[in-house]
Amino acid sequence: MKTLRECIAEAADKRVALGHFNVSTIEGIWAIARAARELELPVIIGVSEGERDFIGVRQAAALIRSVREELAHPIFLNADHTYSFDRVKETIDVGPSADEAGFDAVIFDGSKLPLAENIAETKRSVDYARSANREIMIEGELGYIGTSSKLLDVVPEGVRLGADDLVNPDDTRRFVSETGVDLFAPAVGNIHGMLKGRPDPALDIDRIKLLREAAGVPLVLHGASGNTDDDLRRAIAAGVVIIHINTELRVAYRDGLRQTLQENPEEVAPYKILKSAALAMQKVVETKLRLFNNLI
Repeated sequence: MKTLRECIAEAADKRVALGHFNVSTIEGIWAIARAARELELPVIIGVSEGERDFIGVRQAAALIRSVREELAHPIFLNADHTYSFDRVKETIDVGPSADEAGFDAVIFDGSKLPLAENIAETKRSVDYARSANREIMIEGELGYIGTSSKLLDVVPEGVRLGADDLVNPDDTRRFVSETGVDLFAPAVGNIHGMLKGRPDPALDIDRIKLLREAAGVPLVLHGASGNTDDDLRRAIAAGVVIIHINTELRVAYRDGLRQTLQENPEEVAPYKILKSAALAMQKVVETKLRLFNNLI
C-alpha cells in the first residue's frame, strides 16, 4: 500500500488534492473511510487536540489502523492543529511497532507566535521526528486563520485578510528552509469555520502560486469548508495538494442527527439514531473528494 508521502506526490503530479476530514467519533471514521473506498481515492482523517482528547491518542491510531487493514485502502491519520511540542511528541511516540501503527502526519500550529518563535518550535518538532526515526510527516503553519471549526457570523477575531496581512514568499522561504517541514500551510485568505448564509472570503489564488514556488514543498489549505467550489478548483491548480474540511462535516452530523430525533422521537438505540448522521457525513466526503479529484 502507498504511503502518505507517495500519495501526496502522486496528487501533485496529477494536479488534484487529497481530502482531509476531521472526526470526533467512530461513525465519522467509517463515513470518511467508506466514501474514500467507494471512490477508490486515498484520504486523510484528522484529529485535533480536542478531538484526540475525546477519542484518545492511541485509540485514534488503533481505530484508523484497523479500518485501513480491513478495507485494504490508503486511509491516513493526521494529528491536526497541535499547539505545543509536548503534544507533537505525544503523537510521534505512538508507534510504529509490529502491533501498533502510529500517525502519518502531525501539524505544529505556531501561527499565533512571532515568526522566529514559530520557526524554532516547528523545527524542534521536525528534529524530534527525525531523531526518533519516524516516517511521520511534519507540517508547519504560517499566518493566523482562527482556531474553531464552527458556524460564524463574522470573520474570526484576529484574522486579517488584507494583501499585506497574508503570508508572503520571503517569509515562506525562510520558514520552510529553517524548519525543514514536509508540508506547509499558509494563510491565503482562508479562515477556520464557515460564515453563515454566504461563502467565505475569496482565496488569493495568485499568492498560492507564488507560495508554492517559494516553499518547494506541498501546500495545505486549512479551513476550506466555506470556500466556493471554483475557488477550491483554482487553489488546487495553483499548487494546493491537501484540503481540510471539518465544519461542513459537523453541520452534516448535526442536521442528520436532528432529523432522526425529530422523525423517531421514541428511538433509543444509539446505532440507529446515529445512522443518518453518518450517512450525511459520508455524502459530504464523497462530494468533496469528487471535487478535489476533478470527478465533477
